[in-house]
Amino acid sequence: MSHWTTGQVSKQSNVSVRTLRYYDQIGLLTPSFKDESGRRFYSEEDLFTLEKITLLKSLMLPLEEIQNLLDKLSYREILKAHYNHLQEQLSSLQTSISNTTSLINMIDLEGELSWKRISHLVQTAKHNSKKWIEYFEDDERNFLEQALPSIGKGDQITQQYISLLRRIEWCQQHSILPESVAGYQIGCELIAVSNDTFDGNEELMNKFWEVRKMPSETTGLYPITDQSLEFAERCMIYAEQLLNKENE
Repeated sequence: MSHWTTGQVSKQSNVSVRTLRYYDQIGLLTPSFKDESGRRFYSEEDLFTLEKITLLKSLMLPLEEIQNLLDKLSYREILKAHYNHLQEQLSSLQTSISNTTSLINMIDLEGELSWKRISHLVQTAKHNSKKWIEYFEDDERNFLEQALPSIGKGDQITQQYISLLRRIEWCQQHSILPESVAGYQIGCELIAVSNDTFDGNEELMNKFWEVRKMPSETTGLYPITDQSLEFAERCMIYAEQLLNKENE
């Protein structure tokens, strides 16, 4: 049977010698073996107990409560509780990443953001998030949730849409019409990225476009002005007209 000294256990478990001695002092974990000289050693069972203590501590439980649970919970039960705790942390981290990505993308879209604007968008996201899914069937929802760009994503297709929106706003600011060279280029890119997004499903694309034109308070989608949506639509119509002429 193998036995380990306090120093060896400290190195293996990344728990300080001082902490191990404190656990021994309060009766939480006492080394179960002594040699002839009275030197204490930890057994394999002791190491499992130490691991259980470490996992329970990660759940923010006080030592007194941990002491009461050690003999009541199996190692698997404690691992399961630790796993659930990690899942909660992961979910919280993913939400934080999504929120941070949203702010980065909003700055890219709108330039400097006022606190009032940020607060409004946060509240809108809390109360209206994904209301747009109510307008689609289950199979459509599943597809769209995976395929659609989102202000909280940092993927390539989201960046493409952000770039197109910025170009649309630039054209509007400089009084450039959709029926122009710049509008044609935007229209072609919008058609291409939309086909990629909706996997060529024109019916679903048109259905979502009608939902996209609804007020953001109703859909929970990132707010885009009616003027920008109309500009984008005219760009695509103009591009399709020219492309059809070329193919005649």
